[in-house]
Amino acid sequence: MDEAMDNNPFGHVPIEIVISVGKARPQVRDLLRLQKDAVLPLDRRVDDPVELYVGDRLIARGELQEMEGEQAGQLAVRLIEVAPTRGAL
Repeated sequence: MDEAMDNNPFGHVPIEIVISVGKARPQVRDLLRLQKDAVLPLDRRVDDPVELYVGDRLIARGELQEMEGEQAGQLAVRLIEVAPTRGAL
């Protein structure tokens, strides 16, 4: 890792990244009828990219993957696109 990043006091501050796999837009009456084992369809397919957000800002897109080895079964995201920074031309 870059030494300048190690010395930056903000470098060790954790942030939360939200992974969006899709949206559902049911009518309220349908939402009120949901019970255990109900299926709520999303607007995306299984193989569509997911979106990564910090707050309400899109920072990247990626593909869902399953970890292997000691972390088998845990979900992960492989980045396929990183959003440009605000200062980029």
